[in-house]
Amino acid sequence: MADTLTVRQSGHATVQDLGRPGRSRYGLPVNGALDQYSARVANALCGNDDTDPLIEITALDFSCTPSTDVLVAVTGAPADVTVDGIPQPQWEPLAVRGGQTLAVTGIRLGLRVYLAVYGSIHAESLLGSCAPDTILGFGRFLRPGDDLALRAQCPPIGHPQFRHPLFRIRPPRPRFGESWTIDVTDGPDVAEFGDSAGRLLSAAYVVTPSSNHIGLRMSGPVPQRAVSGEVLSRGVPVGAVEVPAGDQLLVLHRGRGVTAGYPVLAVVTSTSLSPLGQARPGHTIRFRRRSVAEAVAAHRAERAVIRAVRHRAAAVLQSLDIPVLTRR
Repeated sequence: MADTLTVRQSGHATVQDLGRPGRSRYGLPVNGALDQYSARVANALCGNDDTDPLIEITALDFSCTPSTDVLVAVTGAPADVTVDGIPQPQWEPLAVRGGQTLAVTGIRLGLRVYLAVYGSIHAESLLGSCAPDTILGFGRFLRPGDDLALRAQCPPIGHPQFRHPLFRIRPPRPRFGESWTIDVTDGPDVAEFGDSAGRLLSAAYVVTPSSNHIGLRMSGPVPQRAVSGEVLSRGVPVGAVEVPAGDQLLVLHRGRGVTAGYPVLAVVTSTSLSPLGQARPGHTIRFRRRSVAEAVAAHRAERAVIRAVRHRAAAVLQSLDIPVLTRR
């Protein structure tokens, strides 16, 4: 029988990956992990590919028990991570012995935590991704007693001198808090708002409880269109800052439908989608304008950081005679 990870306490956890980029042409949301920086780093710390399945834990406590020795990494929002009650670090590889219980509790300052396992876990795939899609009724929402089959077995982990794991990779951690600065570029309809468009950058907005993976609703001074007339339904990107009729902004995230008919004032940059995915109801959002060139440069810099983490993690794993299983 395959080695497994048995869920003890599920909270609100799903099996995720990076989603289905490029499938919007078929009318499918991209979906996937909402904090993709944390998800990518978690997999990198375990020697996995960026696109390998991992567990996304949202807001509530989670625990699991492996049937064999495993190497894991826990990233994302600050939380209390323990193995059989003993505190353990986030954002570093972590050895868990078979039969021990790994618990993630007290998630704070953000909303989502990511748990990657060396070699990854088996998950059903739809159009190249295991990411849940609530519209199609696809995906794995975890329940107590679920067994997740492991794709690979991790060899014994021990430092040759001290006989215990020694990991000090120290990947850069995002800043978590109750206020977030979110970078945006101009949207296609920014000219329709005239001087009112400046409100987006000068005001603070509060995330409301009606927010989810499809989009975040925010209360605050809403910019007003300076023109009248309907907006035809059209394709909208992930990160679109829409201004519907009413007193709230709508910021689309990875579960968004691919078409909409609201004016798009701005678009959240790819690097700011991850912190936006950590914003809780009641948290404050401030928007900061960036040029397209600045957004592209920030995206490239973030990918360079993840590559550097991957190289450091690979060197550490190989020094402990742990094969690196990345496919590229």
